[in-house]
Amino acid sequence: MSQVTDVYIISGFLGSGKTTVLKRLVEDSQLKGKKVGIILNELGDTNVESHLFKTEKMVELLNGCICCSMQEDLKLTLNQFIDNSVDILLIEGTGVANPSEIVEAITAPVYIDHFAIRSIISLVDASQYLEYQSIFSSSKEIRTLLKEQINCASLIVLNKTDLVTEKKLEKILASIRKTTSVETPIIKSTFGDVAMNELLLSRVQTLELTKEAEQPTCSCHSDDCNHKHDHQHATLKAVKLTDVPKFTKKEFEAWLKQLPNDVIRGKGIITFNDGATAYSFQYSSGRLYVEEVETSQPSIIILIGDRLDSERIKESYRLLLQNK
Repeated sequence: MSQVTDVYIISGFLGSGKTTVLKRLVEDSQLKGKKVGIILNELGDTNVESHLFKTEKMVELLNGCICCSMQEDLKLTLNQFIDNSVDILLIEGTGVANPSEIVEAITAPVYIDHFAIRSIISLVDASQYLEYQSIFSSSKEIRTLLKEQINCASLIVLNKTDLVTEKKLEKILASIRKTTSVETPIIKSTFGDVAMNELLLSRVQTLELTKEAEQPTCSCHSDDCNHKHDHQHATLKAVKLTDVPKFTKKEFEAWLKQLPNDVIRGKGIITFNDGATAYSFQYSSGRLYVEEVETSQPSIIILIGDRLDSERIKESYRLLLQNK
């Protein structure tokens, strides 16, 4: 029998900090001399974060969500990692992925002897959680999705806690505990800074599949976990903007902040007009983060959100270009 590959699934809503945690897991595995495999999933047709993982065996699944519309693509991708080419496989779903559906694919009989799910790590954005739970400021689809991601987690990382008060943090923890088991650990963090031994701890038992067990399985402790195959993301859209001119950082940040509130997440590659340096940018919770990168990829802006008015965004972008 071939060696079993340890699998960690990284889940969480848009802008919660999944890629930051993924980077830390990759760096730690490299230091330990382990060969790392990565599956990155994006709703759009461009992954602007692939430059972060140049030395790893990585497969990108674009234009869909691996928990539903791209289930078959996920299975074909898993076939590429059966040959013992990696010691650890890290799977980052889109921000709208239900992790239980990913677990279902990996625990299929054809893969159960090759892959062992060690943990389903779900990140929660503390700065936005209560707003996403409100019937006045979010859609039913978002509230359901957050519940799925939390219920199916073996570890919950409550991230961006530095952006909320202690009182608000208590409310968030109480709300999460209403939908998950007291046995599921919740770790508070800023910038995804969680002890590596906590992230890598094996928290999911690999079941021997029997006739009864060949059903979708996950580490949920709640009857609320939704295993139905009607998981849809109809209200969540991605808008891609190309042919991006050079701005000042101040101009770019001001433009992002005036976008409609339904823009939840922004990311991409941009070059400011103070030089030729390329920057990877992340925008969430009203904050812009930029990091210098070496890439030949042309500048691109990707905006993701709930019920996005794409025409309104494009008009805003056109006005921005006119002022250049």
